Amino acid sequence: MSHATETATATNARLISRSELTSDDLAEMYRLLSQHFEGVTSEQFHHDIAEKNWVVLIDRFERLVGFSTILAYETSFEGAPLSVIYSGDTIVAPEAWNSSTLPRAWIESVVKLHQRYPRGPYVWLLITSGFRTYRFLPVFWREFYPRYDSLTPSYDQRLIDQLAAERFGRQYDAATGVIRLAHPQRLRGTLAEIPTGRMADPHVAFFASRNPGYAQGDELVCLTELAPSNLTAAGRRMTAAIHGW
Repeated sequence: MSHATETATATNARLISRSELTSDDLAEMYRLLSQHFEGVTSEQFHHDIAEKNWVVLIDRFERLVGFSTILAYETSFEGAPLSVIYSGDTIVAPEAWNSSTLPRAWIESVVKLHQRYPRGPYVWLLITSGFRTYRFLPVFWREFYPRYDSLTPSYDQRLIDQLAAERFGRQYDAATGVIRLAHPQRLRGTLAEIPTGRMADPHVAFFASRNPGYAQGDELVCLTELAPSNLTAAGRRMTAAIHGW
C-alpha cells in the first residue's frame, strides 16, 4: 500500500508498509535522524523500525527530507475495543519546515489506515520531546490532552496511562505524564531549544512546563481522537480533499 502527495515545490509523500522499505530508504532515514538527533545508534534505529508497521516518507526533489514511523494496532480499554495510531520517530529537516506536506500526508495516511483498523474509537498516541511536534495538536485537533487550558478528563487520563504503560512500562511516570527512556534521542544544538519568542504561545509554554526535561529527550505522552468531528478549521481544510473524511 502506498500513496503519494505532490506540491508545487516538488515535495512528495509516500505511505508504505515497513516491509516495503528498501535498504536505501533505511540508510537515508538513519542519516536524517542522526543529523538532527544525538544518541541515535544503528542498532536502536533498526529495533525501533522493527516495532512499527507503517512509514510516511517525505521527499523533496527525490531526496529524503522527513519521515514518520507509525505503529497501527487494535487493543481494548476497559472492556471495549480501541484502535490506536502510535507515532514513533518523526523528523523533518529545517528546509522543509514551511511545507504542509508532512501533516497533510500524515492525516491522509491515518484516514486510510482506519479502514484496516476500524474497531472502536480511533486515537493517536503521541510521545514528543519537541514543541514543534506538540504544536501539531492544537493546530489540527479541537480536543487533545494534556493541554494548558483544560484538565485531562478522568477517562482520557486512564487511557493515556494504560497505553503508555503497555508500551513503556516503568519508563513511563504516570505522576508527570512523561516517559524517560533508557537511551533517549536528543535534538541537536539549537533544534532542542525553544526560541524565546515562541514561549509567548501558551501551548509551547505549557509543553515546556509539563516536560522540563525535553532537551534531554524526555517525552510527553499525548492523546487525541482521530475523528472528523475533532478537526479544527485548519484540520478540515487539510482534509477537504481526503476521501472518507
